[in-house]
Parts: sequence; C-alpha cells; structure tokens
Amino acid sequence: MTDLTHALAAAAVTVEGAIRGAVKFDGGDIPLAMMHAVQGGKALRGFLVLEGARLHGVDPETAAPIAGAIEAIHGYSLVHDDLPCMDDDDLRRGQPTVHRKWDEATAVLAGDALQSLAFELIMLADVPDRTKVLLAHTLASRAGADGMVGGQAMDMAAERADAPLDLAKIEVLQSKKTGALIEWAAAAGPRLANADETPMCSYGRALGLAFQIADDVLDIEGDAAEVGKAVGKDAAAGKATFVSLLGLQGAKNRAAELVAEACDALSGYGDDAETLKDAARFVIARRK
Repeated sequence: MTDLTHALAAAAVTVEGAIRGAVKFDGGDIPLAMMHAVQGGKALRGFLVLEGARLHGVDPETAAPIAGAIEAIHGYSLVHDDLPCMDDDDLRRGQPTVHRKWDEATAVLAGDALQSLAFELIMLADVPDRTKVLLAHTLASRAGADGMVGGQAMDMAAERADAPLDLAKIEVLQSKKTGALIEWAAAAGPRLANADETPMCSYGRALGLAFQIADDVLDIEGDAAEVGKAVGKDAAAGKATFVSLLGLQGAKNRAAELVAEACDALSGYGDDAETLKDAARFVIARRK
C-alpha cells in the first residue's frame, strides 16, 4: 500500500468516525441517510484537511472534526445534486442515491442536516474560538452563493442557455462548483496552525480545476460500473465541458499542467509535501 493509498484510507476512517460521533441516531431514517451519503467515497477533501494539518504541525485529533465538516458539506452537496430537480441520478459511489434508497423528502432533509452538522463539527473542534469563527465563516462563503451553490446555479443556467459557455466561463463555474471546497480543504491546515495559507490555497485552486477536468474525462472514457455513477451524461445533454472545448487530449494536457502548478506551489515544504503531490497526480489518473 502506497503512502497516498494509506493516507486516503486513514482519512476516510477518520472522517466517518468524526461524523458518526456527532450524528444523533434516534431510530429514524435521517441519521441513516446522512451516513449513507458520506460513506464509500475517496474522502479527498477530508484528506486534504488532515494532510495540510500534518504539514503544519497540527495533530490529527485536532483536525478530525474539520475534516469531517468538509466531507459533511460535500455529502450534502452530492445528495442535493442527485435529486430529480437537479441531475436526477440513481447511483452514487456504486450505491443507490439517497432519494432512491429512501425518498426525495428524506434526501432533502438528510442533505440539510449534513450541512448543519458541518458547522456543529467546527464548533466541537478543540481550537481557539477565533479559529472556529474563521473556519466557519470561510466555509459558509465557499459553500454558498459565491461558491459551490453559485457554481451549481451557473451550471443549471448554462443548460438552458442558447449558446454553450466558453472556456473562461467554464473555469469560473468550476472554480466555484468544484474548486471552492477543495481550496478550502487545502487551506484548513495552515488556518488551524495560524500559518501562511497562500501556498496551500494555490495548490488547492489548481487541484480543484484538475479534479473537474478529470471528471469531464471520466464522463467520456469511464465505465459506469467502475466510476460508480452514470457516465456520458454531459455529452448527451450537449453541455460545454473542458473536453468539449479543448478536446480529449487537450483536456488531459491542461489537467497535467494544473497538477504541475499544484506541485510547484508546495515547493517550499520540501519532501514533507510528497503525499500531497502524489494526491495531485492521483486526481488525474483515477478511474472513479
């Protein structure tokens, strides 16, 4: 098992433990649906929090609730993104989506509860109050109308537009929809340590775009059984993507350039940042 594989697996366990420890199991469907939504993924955002914290001398126990918080927000976004009023997907991570396993009302409420839980986890963290405020404020900003939600709204509006978006607009859209939370996760470690967050923000910004380009490539080349969700939907819908605008090889080349940018941003950390560099390379080599 490589260092990255081990770190991702450990992050998934840490994230699930943090979320499970904060969820109130009352015998109803909502807590079960919440856990269903956050299990089975790569926990990449949680990994970025934990690895960024390690890089800045913050212990894993302190960072764990913050890693859980970003994965709770990510889980909420996926639950809502899969709803019939949005992407109407039946599978996520190889399992039935929440609204298919339960129903739409349960999915909406489970997503809402995960969003609230993210901020509860930040408040439960053993860090100074000013750090909690900074993390909560920046997460709310990056997840809201100026970040992930705004990017999703732009994506939906683009589907109804008369002309497809150009490359510059696609980059803005995806920097919000996908990149905002990845950048926040990367910056969380130095924020916990009250350190300069500039290198990790640059890393996260490049990584976020590379991640989305890889998703666009998987929508063309991926196998649904391996990816764990439907593929080919973007092309069928005529959506503008990095692949449709740059071509398949052009998109792969751009993703590789972004990975190089991400790795360069970490040069000041020396060999201590090798696992984060490996994560950037993994993002564009993954098959799901």
